[in-house]
Amino acid sequence: MRIAVYLPLLLSVIAPLGARPLSERCEPRLATWLLTASALILGVATVISLGLLAITGLIGVPFLAGLGHWSARTAQINDPAEPPVALLAGLLLGGALMTAARMLWRRARSIASAIWDAACMPTPDGLVIVEDEAPDAYALPGLPGRVVVSTGMLRTLDKAEHDILLAHERAHLAAHHYLFVALAGLGAAANPLLRPFATAVTYTVERWADEQAARATGDRRRVARAVGKAALAAHGTPAPRLSTLGFRGVLGRRGPLAGAGPVPRRVAALLAPPLARRPGLALVTMACLALTMVSTVAATHDLHDLLEVVGIAHHHGPHHVDLDGPYHTASVH
Repeated sequence: MRIAVYLPLLLSVIAPLGARPLSERCEPRLATWLLTASALILGVATVISLGLLAITGLIGVPFLAGLGHWSARTAQINDPAEPPVALLAGLLLGGALMTAARMLWRRARSIASAIWDAACMPTPDGLVIVEDEAPDAYALPGLPGRVVVSTGMLRTLDKAEHDILLAHERAHLAAHHYLFVALAGLGAAANPLLRPFATAVTYTVERWADEQAARATGDRRRVARAVGKAALAAHGTPAPRLSTLGFRGVLGRRGPLAGAGPVPRRVAALLAPPLARRPGLALVTMACLALTMVSTVAATHDLHDLLEVVGIAHHHGPHHVDLDGPYHTASVH
């Protein structure tokens, strides 16, 4: 446990460095899955590791150990964390849980609101056109979802570009991209060090939709031109109210600035040949996630063993316990 409990925390510092390369070099669909899984698994592992460290500190407090019928002295001898570390872990755990809960509540409300709004927009083909001079377009999740396009955007694009825009937004709905964005955001809320993963997912879902539009139309250059044209037209337009869902649509924006950030990267990617699958990147990412899960399970199992040891020591005395087991401990006579 002295190593396993800290390993997920260490990986959550190192792994985000690979978020940007993974989003750029890996096929968008696979990259989205890997990035989302990384954010979620590392976020959950962070919370568990902090909880384990906090618990080992608590059972070393005589009063609390007495409530649980544990030996505080044995717990202190075998504690993998010094009291200040356990206290810090407890404080960080509280902050992580509150932040994640707040984010989860906000996302759930946004998705519920989107589903309600979509239900209030009856349309035979899922396309809703709103009278608005500001160029805008976005996907609205629902049962079924809707593609919302302003009249200003329709006037900006030609007929072929209309088809590209619709293919892009419908790809968001078909693949439920809002769930990937929400799950990656949840992991980043639990551990702010994982924010590069959440940021990368908002980019890769757009790339995923771009590639779907390119396959549907058969013209990557035309899709690139449509993405750039829509972004330039929407420059300075406020983001839609439902941007809290994480959707940015063909415009590739979440705030008022549409022409910077990921849009040039998306255009450049569309002008280049489609990315080939890179099994090496996927294998490295999956190995990192497997190591995280194995170390978390091992640390949890070690804590279970520790609780058994300190419970036996409480009832039979510490002389019945030697310190040769998994964490310097836990061989019981």
